[in-house]
Amino acid sequence: MLVWVIYDISEDKVRNAVVRVCKKYGLYRVQKSAFLGNLNKNEWDSLGIECAGLIEEGDSVYVFPMCEECYQKIALIGEGFDRDLVRDTLGVMVI
Repeated sequence: MLVWVIYDISEDKVRNAVVRVCKKYGLYRVQKSAFLGNLNKNEWDSLGIECAGLIEEGDSVYVFPMCEECYQKIALIGEGFDRDLVRDTLGVMVI
């Protein structure tokens, strides 16, 4: 399942730990506080548990599922991520 992980974390140490977790699951960083990638249900659950154990009061981590059809409809305003790299790295079908 294609997922977005978006976070708002104030402490550098905690934020860097969440970044390491996202990278461990093979997610591609599309912005400073946003990752995109394919996770199965078990990976999604495990990522959530790991992040919950890292964040502090006032922090947030969102994991949003996204269907392929919706991904194709993303409207980009300004400079965005390299969709070809996301496709090549994650096997995400992008037109």
